[in-house]
Amino acid sequence: MNSLTLTAAKTFTWTTLPEAASPQFGEALVAIRAIGICGTDFSGYLGKMPFIEFPRILGHELGVEVLAVGEGVTHLQVGDRCSVEPYLNCGTCHSCKRGSTNCCETLQVLGVHCDGGMRERMVLPAHKLHPCNALDFEQLALIETLAIGCHAVNRAQVTASDDVLIIGAGPIGLTVLEFARAANAAITILELSAARREFVSQNYPGVNVVASLPDAPAFQIVFDATGNPGSMAATLRYARFTGRIVYVGITKEPVTLDDPLFHRRELTLLASRNAVASDFPRILGMIQSGQINTRPWISHRCTFRELSSQMDAWLLPESRVIKAVVSL
Repeated sequence: MNSLTLTAAKTFTWTTLPEAASPQFGEALVAIRAIGICGTDFSGYLGKMPFIEFPRILGHELGVEVLAVGEGVTHLQVGDRCSVEPYLNCGTCHSCKRGSTNCCETLQVLGVHCDGGMRERMVLPAHKLHPCNALDFEQLALIETLAIGCHAVNRAQVTASDDVLIIGAGPIGLTVLEFARAANAAITILELSAARREFVSQNYPGVNVVASLPDAPAFQIVFDATGNPGSMAATLRYARFTGRIVYVGITKEPVTLDDPLFHRRELTLLASRNAVASDFPRILGMIQSGQINTRPWISHRCTFRELSSQMDAWLLPESRVIKAVVSL
């Protein structure tokens, strides 16, 4: 079985893996049909993702086809098209028992902490597969990305009475935009890239998109999707008194907070990590109903064989990548 393994920074190597085993109780054997490429994959490729150790098989945004199911699996049939929930949680720690499986104390994310989907076939826990034969494999590969925004908006408890600022219109910022829009909030996007501002203007009428903002408390909820420590620190200046700030992007660097400002406005600071199982069927339903249109998202495509030669090009700003999808 063919696999593309990241053996060092900027070095993909084709490897041959043993054929995937037959699924056991509660498992399913799947064929990987589509892989979304996200910021985590790019960071891992560049050797900048602290949770990725070499060698690693990347790939956690997956659209798959069920080839076989083990005993005890009742919600899947052979041939089903599925999205993959790539968060392998223990089920027994404090967070899991509270239902916060996204914050499992020993969480293993496919393609990050353990080997992922850049291979032809793999066995997965069946309960991590969300079937939806109404969508194609490319759409299914986008569900995990969208789930990040869904969870972040849920964390912030966005309502129609809120004015929302989203800093960063990359893929993660766009997922936040989708669900803030679903909540009927008034939305402003702060984005430095002219190409990304143009994308938002063309595809999200009614959303205010700007390249700069005055330092004024104009927003009840501020999402930072940049992972830039300077941007994350600046969120406090934009938040209204009693406002909420959500860090969706992540950085290894310290984030400096203006504590007097934080206290004077009695702000709430939230982190948002991954997503939970209930987010996946909700998103599948929203795409089927037309509430979310995934078509503009996929800006670049390639085959599995072409991927290793495409990564460097996709990293260039002039490539204007929104979301790249690999087909198998």
